Amino acid sequence: MATRSWAIDPTHSEVHFKIKHLMITNVTGSFNIFQASVTTEGEDFSTAKISFTADTNSVDTGNEQRDGHLKSADFFDAEKYPQIKFTATKSEAVDNDGSYDMYGDLTIKEVTKNIKLSVEFGGVVQDAYGNTKAGFTINGKINRKDFGLTWSAVTEAGGVVVSDEVRIISEIQLIEQA
Repeated sequence: MATRSWAIDPTHSEVHFKIKHLMITNVTGSFNIFQASVTTEGEDFSTAKISFTADTNSVDTGNEQRDGHLKSADFFDAEKYPQIKFTATKSEAVDNDGSYDMYGDLTIKEVTKNIKLSVEFGGVVQDAYGNTKAGFTINGKINRKDFGLTWSAVTEAGGVVVSDEVRIISEIQLIEQA
């Protein structure tokens, strides 16, 4: 089986996160600059070698003041730690539809932890321009404090401002490299 190389199609991919604010609603954020290197044997993505990075300076929550706070030393410290990195270490099939659990090392602020992501494989198709594309929906959860993102505040009434749990929600479209 031939080795194939893939890269993220950034115009058809999204990397989002959600975190509870005041423990009553979620705030959604995105990373607008990200890339990945993926190598597979044929079209078997469950055994792929995957390396992903997101630019911490590209964090976007739709609020300039909040984005500035996220880029500060209270959270990502984007000047000192410009990238979030993920490297897949293993996968386990969940069912016969191509869905699987992907485990890998996530590094934020030079702290590396093994995490689990749920991957739903959407399939492989050829687009109108003759490019081979593969699609995935990826979900997971991390505890931000595990990665040194420990900023915390309490409201006057004693409520927590930002939860520890962060949900990862991504739609990824890969394009095969020639």
